[in-house]
Amino acid sequence: MIPVRGFEGKTVAVFGLARTGLTAARALSAGGAKVVLWDDRPAARAAAAAEGFALTDLTTADWSGFDALLLSPGVPLTHPAPHWAVERAREAGVEIVGDMELFARTVNAAPEHKRPKIVAITGTNGKSTTTALVGHICAQAGRDVRIGGNIGVGVLDLEDMHGGAVYVLELSSYQLDLTSSLHADVTIIINISPDHLERHGDMDGYVAAKRRILMNQGKGDTAVIGVDDSWGQRICTEITAANRRTIVPISASKAMGRGVYVLQGVLYDATGERAIEVADLNRARSLPGRHNWQNAAAAYAAAKGLGIPAEEAAEHLMSFPGLAHRMEPVARLGKVKFINDSKATNTDAARQALSSYPKVFWIAGGQPKMGGIDALTDLFPRVAKAYLIGEAAPAFAQVLRGKVSTVEAGTMDVAVAQAFADASATGHEAVVLLSPACASFDQFADFEARGEAFRAAVQRLAHSARGAA
Repeated sequence: MIPVRGFEGKTVAVFGLARTGLTAARALSAGGAKVVLWDDRPAARAAAAAEGFALTDLTTADWSGFDALLLSPGVPLTHPAPHWAVERAREAGVEIVGDMELFARTVNAAPEHKRPKIVAITGTNGKSTTTALVGHICAQAGRDVRIGGNIGVGVLDLEDMHGGAVYVLELSSYQLDLTSSLHADVTIIINISPDHLERHGDMDGYVAAKRRILMNQGKGDTAVIGVDDSWGQRICTEITAANRRTIVPISASKAMGRGVYVLQGVLYDATGERAIEVADLNRARSLPGRHNWQNAAAAYAAAKGLGIPAEEAAEHLMSFPGLAHRMEPVARLGKVKFINDSKATNTDAARQALSSYPKVFWIAGGQPKMGGIDALTDLFPRVAKAYLIGEAAPAFAQVLRGKVSTVEAGTMDVAVAQAFADASATGHEAVVLLSPACASFDQFADFEARGEAFRAAVQRLAHSARGAA
């Protein structure tokens, strides 16, 4: 745990008692703050009380006694409407912060020689893979690396800092909205496409949240920017004009006079006098497809920004073992391969998965995002059959009608069983792909739980097959 500095003797209200809120409450208490906790959900309040935390009904509390509000990132800050806790804090002039801001202030409060290196990573898709990749390269290079944030372990639950540590942190747009003091030695914006518009109001709001990762950088820092989309191109142009830091454009589709790029699976470094071939990503089993090439380019550039030699960064890139729930092979039953891409919570992520196979038996659905799956129409010919789950099933079925044979399976177990039966009946090599293009919260706690449900359903099929044999 990282004890939070800067709030000693102060009273901090904590709203939202899932993983982030409880972790922040522990870290604030460890740093000498007094915390009062609340959540709209009785079960969450009960869990906090069982841990010994003081509960205060923030709907009736006197907010003039609070020095700050720690807001969990899942609680609406601005859209579709500010949560009542946000409104109460603003009325009382109480500062609203997130867990990443607490981490940033704790780092800033440390003597300079004790401050760790920080790599901050965001983007619409590929954040977790890129975060894991950078962490893997650093670990293999002998760095004392801690990986967390929006992936795996919350930032304040990571091991406490020292001057030789490297924190590799995934940041969501929700977290960035609540962060203002973070200074990252290396930042990465992998890509930007429409997502979470219901939480940011429109695309301008979403892009503005992503850009916050660049705040506080200066001379000696590195910004790695994906330029395969128009929003990334614009950000790269604008911060290049500011001329304050080292800027490394990355691309997975085009050669550039300056930057790091991938052509036909080969990674090139053009940050020096000439472009140098550094790795053949076609040989990296855990990095298939153009989207992973973009992640690899970003991770390589970030590693160089940390001072890891180019040859070493490329070598460790190739040994990356892969990331759970992202294009993850989980089993093979007969001629049928099962791929867990539960982390594909939007259409752009699902596009990357669908584009990787000539034909799939596709499990999709969940809590729908704005725009549904209309943007995937050009890939429907790759879908042998679709098996729809969750809230989105009826709407997705309407879009697929007349284009793709569809089953409204409803649940994961039914979808996996029917997809396996249909894939097996072809008698050919086949792929059952879970790539939902939706959030998970209608049926599961998070995308990890959804991916584990897929894995468990496949394992039950394998057990049944063994029993029948």
